[in-house]
Amino acid sequence: MKTTTPFWDKDRHADRRPMLLARMRIKAAMRVWFEAQGFVEVETGCLQVSPGNETHLHAFATDLVGTDLARTRLYLHTSPEFAMKKLVAAGETRIFSFAPVFRNRERGPLHAPEFTMLEWYRAGEPCEQLYADCAALARIAAEVTGRAEWIWRERSCDVMRSYDETSIAQAFMEFAGIAIEETYSADATDRDALAAQARAQGIAVRDGDGWPDIFSKVLTERIEPYLGRLRLECLTDYPIHEAALAQPVAGFPHLAQRFELYCCGVELANGFGELTDPVRQRANLESQMRARVAIHGERYPIDEDFIAALAHMPATSGCAMGFDRLVMLATGATRLEQVIWSPLPAAEIIGPRR
Repeated sequence: MKTTTPFWDKDRHADRRPMLLARMRIKAAMRVWFEAQGFVEVETGCLQVSPGNETHLHAFATDLVGTDLARTRLYLHTSPEFAMKKLVAAGETRIFSFAPVFRNRERGPLHAPEFTMLEWYRAGEPCEQLYADCAALARIAAEVTGRAEWIWRERSCDVMRSYDETSIAQAFMEFAGIAIEETYSADATDRDALAAQARAQGIAVRDGDGWPDIFSKVLTERIEPYLGRLRLECLTDYPIHEAALAQPVAGFPHLAQRFELYCCGVELANGFGELTDPVRQRANLESQMRARVAIHGERYPIDEDFIAALAHMPATSGCAMGFDRLVMLATGATRLEQVIWSPLPAAEIIGPRR
């Protein structure tokens, strides 16, 4: 049987320790930056009524057992988003959190079942401010490690240079030869039109693939590897159908106030101009869960407390950054497990499949 050296092996730990110490210095420097910007650090509970309602996110479930032995299903959150937005509704205006989060069915060089998400919110400020925030945080990590040029799989990025902005429409046309805006409107998507364009570019499309599946496949295969080369890059103006938690762009209802930050082809952050309309938010989340039932045969509950809080939430922008990924690139590590203090053991150590 294949064996894997545990993280507590002295030699393995000695190899990882410089990167782990850099992780803590980066976190400390970021805390100083946030506090200088007037942010308050918050801590949200990991156990939630809903883990999140994105179609393809898979959560860890558990049961809360009461003193009467009654059981209530709860979930480990996939993001602190719902709880942090409730705090904005309560009156907080600038908050951030280094939150442990949990996602099932995700493991690899860039994925771990448990990882740290750096998430922050700015009430009353535009989504574009988050672009500059992301760039500032990356530069902090570069200054701490003394490495301005980050490399991942032979792709390099100088994070000290000014960042680029590229729209989804530009990226799909430049890297995939697809006119994505011809395949959707504010109210509907045209799966067959996108499938035809994708197949014409040599992209395999299965009969069961919907518009979101094809969109994701094109983005992953043809676009992401080219983003964030030479400098950080913000991919902006997502289709409204790919942003269930974001506001529409003013004057362009088919576009969402959503962006993703890329470095060396690696997605580092995902930000929104947050949707605060409770009616529209409920409809979006229900749509995501109907798709989840159709694809995965299960759904997660809607957090009714979150929906209620949205009616009291001001216009807000928020961003989630994969802190471990940032540290990985900043230190020159090649896998997330190298920069996580106590990574989950490999399957061979945990035990056989049941």
